[in-house]
Amino acid sequence: MPSKISARNQLKGKVTRITKGDVLTSVEVEISGPAKVFSVITSNSASDLNLKVGDNVEAVVKSTEVMIAKD
Repeated sequence: MPSKISARNQLKGKVTRITKGDVLTSVEVEISGPAKVFSVITSNSASDLNLKVGDNVEAVVKSTEVMIAKD
């Protein structure tokens, strides 16, 4: 888990697909059980996190969005 974040709903999982666009990037994360979470983040954020298929990440759920966190 990132060292400081206010969101408490966090789902650990593995990146299974990344679809990059000019402005937004879609990230598919497989979590425990037969479930997946999808998040659309900015392409800059995807680059800053250096996301790759197979990375272990956390899907951080807020009431209005799903964010991606990576150690």
